[in-house]
Amino acid sequence: MAGSQGHSLYHRSSSRRGSIPRGSAGRRPTAARGEPRLPSRTLADRALHDLVALSRAMFGAPDEAEILRLAMDHISATGPYSAEAGYLKVGGDLVPSPRNGQTHASAMGRRVRDLAGRDGTVTVPGRRWGRALGLRGSAGLHGYLVVTSRARPTEAERFLLAMLVGHTAAALSAALARRLQHEAALELRRLREERTALQQQLISVMAELGYERAVHAALADVSAAGGGEDAVTRALHRLTGLPALVEDRFGRLRSWSGPSRPVPYPEPDPVRRDEMLHAVARGTGPVRIKDRLLTLIRPQGEILGVLALVDARDEADEHTVLALEQAAVSLAPKLTHVRDLAEVELRLHRELADDLLAGTDATSAYARSEAVGHDLHRTHYVVVVQWSNRPADDVFARTVSRASSAVGMRSLLTRRADHIVLVADDRPGTRALYEALARETGTRSGTIGVSAPCDSVDDIPRRYEEAQRALEVRRHGRERYGTSFFDELGLYRILGPGSDYQELETFVQEWLGQLIDYDSRHHAALVETLSRYFDCGGNYDETADSLAIHRSTLRYRLQRIRDISGNDLANVEDRLNLQVATRVWRIVLGGPG
Repeated sequence: MAGSQGHSLYHRSSSRRGSIPRGSAGRRPTAARGEPRLPSRTLADRALHDLVALSRAMFGAPDEAEILRLAMDHISATGPYSAEAGYLKVGGDLVPSPRNGQTHASAMGRRVRDLAGRDGTVTVPGRRWGRALGLRGSAGLHGYLVVTSRARPTEAERFLLAMLVGHTAAALSAALARRLQHEAALELRRLREERTALQQQLISVMAELGYERAVHAALADVSAAGGGEDAVTRALHRLTGLPALVEDRFGRLRSWSGPSRPVPYPEPDPVRRDEMLHAVARGTGPVRIKDRLLTLIRPQGEILGVLALVDARDEADEHTVLALEQAAVSLAPKLTHVRDLAEVELRLHRELADDLLAGTDATSAYARSEAVGHDLHRTHYVVVVQWSNRPADDVFARTVSRASSAVGMRSLLTRRADHIVLVADDRPGTRALYEALARETGTRSGTIGVSAPCDSVDDIPRRYEEAQRALEVRRHGRERYGTSFFDELGLYRILGPGSDYQELETFVQEWLGQLIDYDSRHHAALVETLSRYFDCGGNYDETADSLAIHRSTLRYRLQRIRDISGNDLANVEDRLNLQVATRVWRIVLGGPG
């Protein structure tokens, strides 16, 4: 078939193509005129023999392009086939073989790419049968072999073709592994040479000054220049030749100097992070954990962060440890200063937020917000955050602050006895803040309430009540954890804190009193059953599943509800009043008991 211009991968094998004897895999053996035809068993044995020879040739081929060429050239060894086209996956794209024909090349290429790694049929004029066969290995798809036949192949011929495709894919996997191994070896040698050069340069400097004096001098220069975390990690990298990094207490990267920085940086696991900090704190100096040598930045016993060296080859010596310890000492005052500034800013924000929630003079509030860099003239929302396994202390307040900043929220933050309050200048996303806090805390058992928009400082106390109501509705609903918005509560906006308790209780007694009394006397759950029935939109199966009872049990309970209450669930008025009553019973009156 006519050749076409291909990817450079194919040209590496152009001057060293191999072949196998044409008498074996080049053509199918036939009987000469006048001679007896070979039995079919002999033909199958010879075909298998030819496949073995072809497999040896492919596994000995220098690269992937030569392997594909051999497979295309000797496809007829397996049956009445023709190799219409071949493709290799290079850089995420399927590159056609130079041996592909020009006829139908564009349509063939589109068809193969549309298959997206699957096998599939192809249509070629004059050919009754055609398939695009994926060449797959453990690393995924290597390419495609497009095969056609003038007649439908027999089962034996399809078996031989499958064997050829499998051998070709295996040979491609082996060639890829050899190539990657060679590239990795070259890169490793380059890195070793680069590191050796750096070490030689470092040794020459240290020989003149003495390593310890050089460490003190380098870090003193950083301090004198007012350098921060980046300057310290750069100096530590120059002194040790190893990548140096600073993480905050929670495992988030603050600075990295040197090669091989992970992108993106791994998201820390809160539980494992605490375990790691305790393990390092128990040590008397830097501690090795996996490929890192770590020391805590801990002035006066408070952990402000972690300074580490990446030492995958375990080459750190006493000089490396000295440099790491001195760098941690140099970094401690800088992180302490950053922490102190953050605490002052947090205190100012908290005092302003407390006054806004209680109600304060607008002119004074605007002036104070400008002083702390927050624009109160924008539309704001009050956000209340409560996590079941976290007390609303300063630690959790900082966690909420980090999570809100991570999702782009600008806010004033304060805390109450059992929840954290944010006065934010934008409406939080439906799930963004909740998901960020779930990652920070390592648990999803949290609830967030969001008020309606607030355009005036004077409205903030009322918006705070709305946020609390949204949180309470969520906590008493079917799905306790997540985010609720006050302006999406519907009926629940009037069924919450501040409602006329006595009137609501009378209403509930009127519509559910008999059922509540029955439940109390018989330790039953008819009111809860009715509430779930309405929550599930009257769907029997969903209601039964939510109550963990059989469908027939549900039918019996609903009939008992009709008999005891005297209300008809099919009547529109009765149904509406019963549904509202169950909501009041659960949200306002606290449900059972």
